[in-house]
Amino acid sequence: MRLFPINKNSIALIIIAIITIGFFTAGMFEVLEYFIIKALLFSLFGGLLIIAFWHALKNDAKKNSPEDKLQDDSH
Repeated sequence: MRLFPINKNSIALIIIAIITIGFFTAGMFEVLEYFIIKALLFSLFGGLLIIAFWHALKNDAKKNSPEDKLQDDSH
């Protein structure tokens, strides 16, 4: 049994937490004004958006009931 199971939701939460902590600490220590820090943080954010759109487009809707074995609810 793992303490933190790794799945799509936990990976997304970890990446969001890293980006949020990065922006917060960069703003707190006033290093957000450096171009390389801005470029790094915004590229991470852009990469996250690309990955999110890619997963959203390839995600197929799951059907709960099979189509070949229909249930008779007439009685």
